[in-house]
Amino acid sequence: MSTSKRTRNVLIGIVSIFLFIAFLESLGAFDNKSWIEIPHGSHSHYLPKDYKNCNPPMEVTGGTQTRPGPGQTVDCQGNIVSEPVAE
Repeated sequence: MSTSKRTRNVLIGIVSIFLFIAFLESLGAFDNKSWIEIPHGSHSHYLPKDYKNCNPPMEVTGGTQTRPGPGQTVDCQGNIVSEPVAE
């Protein structure tokens, strides 16, 4: 294998790894927040990550429009609450 083909293969490999990591990031694989942001027209709604498992299931419009701060999350009623402390 010539040097130019090897260099090309290495560059393709590096770009492929970069694109794969960017894809995972876009899916939220590295996200450790307990809430998600859903754009809705000119504003966003903030919901718990498992909002479809709330009882009763939560509508997107039921979420708060205020971004939770550090140490906060959104509950199934759409309220911003403190995150539970892990023991």
